[in-house]
Amino acid sequence: MADLFNVYPLYDIEPVRAEGSYLWDAHGTRYLDLYGGHAVISVGHTHPRYVQALTDQLHRISFYSNSVKIPLQQELADKLGDLSGHPDYALFLCNSGAEANENALKLASFHTGRTQVVAFTKAFHGRTAGAVAATDNPAIVAPVNYNQHVRFLPYNDVAAAVAAITSETCAVIIEGIQGVGGIHVATDEFLQTLRRRCDETGAILILDGVQCGYGRSGRFFSHQFSGIEADIISMAKGMGNGFPIGGILISPKFHASYGLLGTTFGGNHLACTAAIAVLDIMRDEGLIDNAVRMGDYLMNGIRQIGGYKELRGRGLMIGIEYDYPVDALRKALLFGHKQFTGVAGKNTIRLLPSLAIGTDEADLFLDALQQEVKQTVSL
Repeated sequence: MADLFNVYPLYDIEPVRAEGSYLWDAHGTRYLDLYGGHAVISVGHTHPRYVQALTDQLHRISFYSNSVKIPLQQELADKLGDLSGHPDYALFLCNSGAEANENALKLASFHTGRTQVVAFTKAFHGRTAGAVAATDNPAIVAPVNYNQHVRFLPYNDVAAAVAAITSETCAVIIEGIQGVGGIHVATDEFLQTLRRRCDETGAILILDGVQCGYGRSGRFFSHQFSGIEADIISMAKGMGNGFPIGGILISPKFHASYGLLGTTFGGNHLACTAAIAVLDIMRDEGLIDNAVRMGDYLMNGIRQIGGYKELRGRGLMIGIEYDYPVDALRKALLFGHKQFTGVAGKNTIRLLPSLAIGTDEADLFLDALQQEVKQTVSL
């Protein structure tokens, strides 16, 4: 009998149903989802409008390739441009965040004719060849992925960035808030410096919004807090609320030509339908504003509990770093309180709940965290 390639450490939990911010397992146990499957669940599990939109589309057509007109792609581009504040940017659609970053790097290299890339310590941009070469994790970079053209700089180090970005630099790729790296927030000064140096040298500034984008930070893209414009913005995860879709927003300085980029499944009918439903729900239910309110609510509650080393984040992208490994804390929240959380490194709890989370769900988490932190302190 064939088996799965065992690369994931799995909890012995089988979710079979979901709604809003909750999951139910095969035994009927309910879990509070504060992680959203790596920031994927943006508008809540099985939102009725989302489910209806996909169901209706399935009855019409689910897929055809990019050799024909797919008007849903233009509808998605229009709505995304309006809600994100980038109505003059072009959209290229793909299937995942790694693919989005691959295409962003490729487009930058086509545009500049250069090969040198600047990335940052603790960065995570994906597991495909170019994206993983710009990811600061040697354990997942295979020999075939090795890219001698990538230089890693300290995150938020202005002087290092000024010195390293030159007329030889093809692109600078950065997460406005690092997710896997520990929920580290880029300072306004740092992002503004990167923008200025890219302008001075002709390098392309790529903002990776795969995890920190799509309203999670309290702005559509987290780098918008700094007032800068990116040349290319990558996105995925919350874009489809569980349906695989990714894309890049491309500034007007780039010119398209047939065959420059391509994909088989990217921008298919179902993917576009999912992404349009997400944008409509985000707009109509004010979920970006809710990310601000609920992010502040959670952060204030965590501060009152205390016991942590550092609290970082913006909106509903929160990292709680402790002086000790958090594996036991995460398991206590999961098995003792029935709450899913994530980690970023050994010592940081990572929270990435649905943008629709409310105070009732937040209070359940805060009560559970307080109990577990109090117990840890008393040991």
